Amino acid sequence: MSSAASQEKGLVQVGTKIVAVGRNYAAHAKELGNALPKEPMLFLKPTSSYLEAGGTIEIPHPLEWLDHEVELAVVIGKKARDVPEASAMDYVAGYALALDMTARQIQAPAKAAGLPWDIAKGQDTFTPISSVLPKASVPDPDNLELWLKVDGEVRQKGSTKDMIFKIPFLISHISSFMTLFEGDVILTGTPEGVGPVKAGQKITAGITNLLDVDFNIEKRKRPQWV
Repeated sequence: MSSAASQEKGLVQVGTKIVAVGRNYAAHAKELGNALPKEPMLFLKPTSSYLEAGGTIEIPHPLEWLDHEVELAVVIGKKARDVPEASAMDYVAGYALALDMTARQIQAPAKAAGLPWDIAKGQDTFTPISSVLPKASVPDPDNLELWLKVDGEVRQKGSTKDMIFKIPFLISHISSFMTLFEGDVILTGTPEGVGPVKAGQKITAGITNLLDVDFNIEKRKRPQWV
């Protein structure tokens, strides 16, 4: 499928995986009491967690809140395996704004026990995402201002210039372990200011001068069999 066709269909219908980078902003690592990584800290999210702009983020039973994490998403444009850092940007089709919604009440005990984060990070609606900005419309992805508001109050504001590991290195590093395919997405980490959202609140987030998105928050209905 061509990059143009992928963008027309939307990320929900294409791509095989979401590769997320943890602790890629020093201030965010500090606010959670985490040490700075010596190499990218990676985890996977399923594409079933995508939520298109304007959708509703669901807080699953029995949780009462989720943490928001605003991130720049890098959209891969063609198959990438063992990509040299010097040519890594040739594999970028575009960019999007994404939220890495996190069930911290699940993640914290999982981290303490050395267990995976799948349930804390990968549930339905846990990756709200904008439409794709073509690569040509983002001349300097290393100098973008990301922001997020909850009910109109600024919670996060940071710049991609503060990322510890830059986009070319991330693509090269990740592709040395797993092949990236057209439509795959790399979430590049979140700046400081992460915090909770509850049912009835509204998230607005954006990349300054490029795009903005909004999502309502609701409590997911408890399944009848629970």
